[in-house]
Amino acid sequence: MSDKDAGKDGEDPTADFLAEVRPEETPWRTERPPGEEAPERAERPEKWGRAKSAGRAAAKAAPYVQAAALATWIVSGTLDDSDDTGFDMGSSGDA
Repeated sequence: MSDKDAGKDGEDPTADFLAEVRPEETPWRTERPPGEEAPERAERPEKWGRAKSAGRAAAKAAPYVQAAALATWIVSGTLDDSDDTGFDMGSSGDA
């Protein structure tokens, strides 16, 4: 550390600042002794059962939807190219 970084009495102002702004230890981390196991979580009814199952179904179907979109894009491009023959199929050419 250079002389510029240290104060007149040799203390580090950055360390002092960090000590001031550092949050205190949260109580839920300090109440239980280190060797004791955590209590089991309380059972709660599932509120979002249908929404979660619909989300899972959509996530499973996403690759198939993307593949179908890609196939549709390729087929539509192929059909557009085949229609551009340069002549009218309905005329007999007698005009």
